[in-house]
Amino acid sequence: MTLFMDAHTLEGGVSAADVAAAHQADVETQGKYGVNYLRYWVDEAAGKIFCLVDAPDAETATTVHREAHGLVADEIYAVIEGT
Repeated sequence: MTLFMDAHTLEGGVSAADVAAAHQADVETQGKYGVNYLRYWVDEAAGKIFCLVDAPDAETATTVHREAHGLVADEIYAVIEGT
């Protein structure tokens, strides 16, 4: 498994409640793909969302987003967790 950070940008902003609902949909969908969405961060005014996910590969992480709620990331990066 690899750790990924993805980034979404939604024009016009986004609410933390909507992001929480999307994250819950990811959690409900992730099991059948061997993915684990761990955390997310949101900047409501800027419409920025960042998701930390443990997945076999970037495409599988994207598949979960697509199936769960349709909001696929604009960018996704493999990352290494620091201390």
